[in-house]
Amino acid sequence: MASDADFLAQAVDLAMANVLSGGRPFGAVVVKDGVVIATGVNEIGVTGDPTAHAELTAMRRAAQALGAPRLDGCVVYASGQPCPMCLAAMHMTGVRTVRFCYSNDDGEAFGLSTAAVYAQMAKPLEGQAIDIRHQSIARDGPSLYAAWKARQDG
Repeated sequence: MASDADFLAQAVDLAMANVLSGGRPFGAVVVKDGVVIATGVNEIGVTGDPTAHAELTAMRRAAQALGAPRLDGCVVYASGQPCPMCLAAMHMTGVRTVRFCYSNDDGEAFGLSTAAVYAQMAKPLEGQAIDIRHQSIARDGPSLYAAWKARQDG
């Protein structure tokens, strides 16, 4: 049976192949019950999609392969430390185990660290670098969330 090190090596190999083909140095492997469900590389340059990180690409493919948006029981192996966006997606989809090879400290000298983004997101909304605030609006009828809940229950 393959080990964490084997799956991490696969993620790093995917990342290296992506670098050699002109992409960014990130690869990811999603494993469930010791079996690779999906892989991905950073596809931002190819797709123009700023969310096409290796982990998200692999997670999208894993969800399609499993036929469900939840990835409970899956392990994500990543060449680099997941950024806050990818880590949030892991939390939201039920991933409970993540392993990565290169840390933010390793990537810092190459402009590949997301430590500053983590620091921003740890601040209260009013202290973040972007202008983000809650602003209610008056509307007739049921609230958006109440309408959604009613459709789920109905």
